[in-house]
Amino acid sequence: MIGLGRFGKSLALELMDEGTEVLGIDADPKTVQSLAGRLTHVVEADSTNEEALRQLSVHEFSRAVVGIGSNLEASILTSSILVNFDIRNIWAKAISHSHARILTQLGVHHAVRPEHDMGKRVAHLVRGRMLDYIEFDDGYAIVKTTPPASILDIPLGESRVRSKYGVTIVGIKRKGEDFTHATPDTVVQDGDLVIVSGPEKGVEHFSELT
Repeated sequence: MIGLGRFGKSLALELMDEGTEVLGIDADPKTVQSLAGRLTHVVEADSTNEEALRQLSVHEFSRAVVGIGSNLEASILTSSILVNFDIRNIWAKAISHSHARILTQLGVHHAVRPEHDMGKRVAHLVRGRMLDYIEFDDGYAIVKTTPPASILDIPLGESRVRSKYGVTIVGIKRKGEDFTHATPDTVVQDGDLVIVSGPEKGVEHFSELT
């Protein structure tokens, strides 16, 4: 994890909580000191210096995250070094669409915009009955929502959700029970929650049905 600001620190600590070993790198000694003992290893270093990263064996890692956002030059130079190291899976934080495009052109595998993505997600949740929302790069989305009245108390195979709305109900949760896989014989009841997948516009429309 290179760059231990709010995004990098949060992600690094979450990975540690899940049992993943994390090497944290930051140029700020105070930041490094604050995370001593909380990450597997945390060191002060200039991530734009290729030799410094080699001395830390960064080139031997299979996954790397660049959490640098506000310093565009450092973000781009660091990402370029990681790409040259031929690391198989590189994630990098971007603060704008153009920044993300540059990172992608460099060879970064995943350019993410945390604030932008969270803003879009919350907007979807505020606007309708969605309880959770995940959007993928190709316009495909998965949502957790309450079902519309039109599909209640009949088997999903008879409700023709896919042909009517272009979406698929893939899971269902009844009060007091765990999520289960939905089948054509599943009967959705009032009070259930459903997991719906499909094109972004389709799942948005489905979640707004009454």
